[in-house]
Amino acid sequence: MELGNGFSFVARQKRIHIEGDEFFVDLVFYNRILQCFVITEIKTTKLTHQDIGQLQMYVNYYDRIEKLPHENPTIGILLCANKNDAVVKFTLPENQKQIIASQYELYLPTEQQLLEEVNKELESFEGKEEENNI
Repeated sequence: MELGNGFSFVARQKRIHIEGDEFFVDLVFYNRILQCFVITEIKTTKLTHQDIGQLQMYVNYYDRIEKLPHENPTIGILLCANKNDAVVKFTLPENQKQIIASQYELYLPTEQQLLEEVNKELESFEGKEEENNI
């Protein structure tokens, strides 16, 4: 329920075999509304480019092996204790929307912090709209 509507739990520490090598995907969900797998990796340390590459491999595996033709592309979510936005930017291809890296928080933000974040996003969005209209 905390993830939102339509999520179904598939596996924890899902073992996948790739030509003799074993890998373990932290969490696998399926979203019935989006009609796609959602792979979640959790890192308790600072995010590295290797972590993003690992998640990308899992997403590719699910897209090429597990996904049915009528389903949408797999989504990968990487939750980490800390991240460098520039590392994420340069590790992922431009305009890709399948991998999401986010820093997790141990506590929910205050109402004021949420309002500040929403306002910051709105200002950023409005600034981009103005650039596109010029």
